[in-house]
Amino acid sequence: MQHDTFTVHFLLHSATLVEEKLRLRLAELGISHRQARILDALDRLGKASQAQIAREFDLTPASMSTMTVRLLEAGFISRARHPEEARSNVVQLSDKGRSLLSEVRHAWADTDSMIAATIGPEKAEQLAELARELRDALGGHMPGQVPEPADGKSHPAGTGSKQNS
Repeated sequence: MQHDTFTVHFLLHSATLVEEKLRLRLAELGISHRQARILDALDRLGKASQAQIAREFDLTPASMSTMTVRLLEAGFISRARHPEEARSNVVQLSDKGRSLLSEVRHAWADTDSMIAATIGPEKAEQLAELARELRDALGGHMPGQVPEPADGKSHPAGTGSKQNS
């Protein structure tokens, strides 16, 4: 029986294999890849509400709350009252979180190097460009940035383009 080959299968399988290698590396640091991305986002955003971070990553409030509690308990982030909204809180990186983020970025760089060593540097760069293009076309963006508008320039959240909902 002949089976059709679907691009999505290769994409998902490759992503799973890379994610597992990264998961093992980040486990040594005591953090998950999703938590690492939250720390990176807080480094980019500075102080942010849990709701803002949840929107950036398309997380449910319950998932964001659980992740926030874990990051707070580990001492990687701190929480304070929102300066303009008394009923809201903001979170930010702690010194411990900033130190961990440096180690996380080394793990990410090592993972990038593993990909380049596996498929070659040129293909690794092409893969990165295509992945960025696909993410952007599907409405994804870096935390704190909105999807690129028609002028092709990214804008900080709240300027020059419609907000990502």
